[in-house]
Amino acid sequence: MQVIETLAEGLKREIKVVIPAKDMQDKMNERLADVKDKVRINGFRPGKVPAAHLKKVYGKSIMADLVNEIVREQPAAILSSRGEKSATQPEIAMTEDKDEADKILAAEQDFEFTLSYEVLPPIELKSVKGIKVTREVIDISDDEVNEQVLKVAESARAYETKTGKAADGDRITMDYVGKVDGEAFEGGTDQGAELVLGSGRFIPGFEDQLVGVKAGAEKTITVTFPADYPAKNLAGKEATFDVTVKDVAAPAAVEINDELASKLGIESADRLKEIVRGQIESQYGSLTRQKLKRQILDQLDEMYKFETPNSLVDAEYNGIWSQVNNDLAQSGKTFEDEDTTEEKAREEYKTLAERRVRLGLVLSEIGEKAGVEVSEDEMQRAIYDQLRQYPGQEKQILEFFRSQPGAAASIRAPIFEEKVIDHLLTEIDVTDKKVTKEELLAEEEGEAKAETKKAAPKKKAAAKAEAADAGEGEEAAPKKKAAPKKKAADESAE
Repeated sequence: MQVIETLAEGLKREIKVVIPAKDMQDKMNERLADVKDKVRINGFRPGKVPAAHLKKVYGKSIMADLVNEIVREQPAAILSSRGEKSATQPEIAMTEDKDEADKILAAEQDFEFTLSYEVLPPIELKSVKGIKVTREVIDISDDEVNEQVLKVAESARAYETKTGKAADGDRITMDYVGKVDGEAFEGGTDQGAELVLGSGRFIPGFEDQLVGVKAGAEKTITVTFPADYPAKNLAGKEATFDVTVKDVAAPAAVEINDELASKLGIESADRLKEIVRGQIESQYGSLTRQKLKRQILDQLDEMYKFETPNSLVDAEYNGIWSQVNNDLAQSGKTFEDEDTTEEKAREEYKTLAERRVRLGLVLSEIGEKAGVEVSEDEMQRAIYDQLRQYPGQEKQILEFFRSQPGAAASIRAPIFEEKVIDHLLTEIDVTDKKVTKEELLAEEEGEAKAETKKAAPKKKAAAKAEAADAGEGEEAAPKKKAAPKKKAADESAE
């Protein structure tokens, strides 16, 4: 077998592989000898079939199998012998001429094919001792815990039916039908909907017009959808809602006690506070981790400058760009609405894609040299977390992970990356800094605004792409229905 390098430009490689016809014929003859005693052909005793007849009957199919085996197995062997790693699966090209293909299968012509690929760039790791980061930490006050516990209590607040007029804070149960220009619109109808007046959950002006109603009342409410409402057919339009009030209920007093905890399935009020404190600490800890990780990645980005494989950058860019366009379509906005142009956005997202690929390669190299591994238990926990997000589809998801190697890799990659960050935190200079809640959140808001301005036709798209460097992994916003209730319109108008 001859291996000839025909292209070596930057990271691009092209390899021509030639296997002489004689070698192919020798391999075919070996296979024919193996099947000689196994085949049954009418007119011949077992093991007595002439070689020429065996070749006539089975030659082409055996050669086809040989060709498939070679193109499946040799690329990896060739790259290994060259000491190279391909950025993506090498592209394999072979003749498409039928006559030439027939000659190859008949072992009358050399078998040739070409490998085209990009190599992963060599990365010479640098010392990380000079990396200095600040880990912002805050103390969780009892007041903040109590405030969050109170919100939990209010969400579980009981309501008691009353006969008087509805006031702010009362809960109304109602049926309604929304109309624009006298025609009911999709998503604008509901039955048994519950609304706490004054909660701000509905379209501005909707709740105000229900103050003073009684159970059994029928009322037509007129409101105007916000100009930036996601559903273009409703944005800025006046709508009416025919409302039938089914019940008016007053809120019961909220008390944080063991009885409340019991209603929530928790043994005591003290335990409820412990749980809430843990949740707050986890939320702030996640934010601290994101900012800490970003500091590390920013400094690694300054330390490493090398050519990145176009195939990886293009794949990363296409994923980001697809998300951006999905979010734009969902919001009904354009690049101009966000003070940018498509051309500028493309350039900036391409730069972002290059950064992410380069940092991914650096982290991979650091992790490999440090012996970082993802255990089977960690993989199982991650897959289980995926299953919990899609109840009823567990079998399909498990089958997907079993049948698609890339799916498992997509689960392993973020775990591996976080473990590399953990490793780096043991090697670099980390200084803890006490900050207030307001300082922690205010700084994060500033970073988010900078990211949005940098390359963001929509924050959720930009944040998902840019903040993925820091491990935020924000999911795209789900589509919202065009209804006036919390599960629809008010979420869209946030």
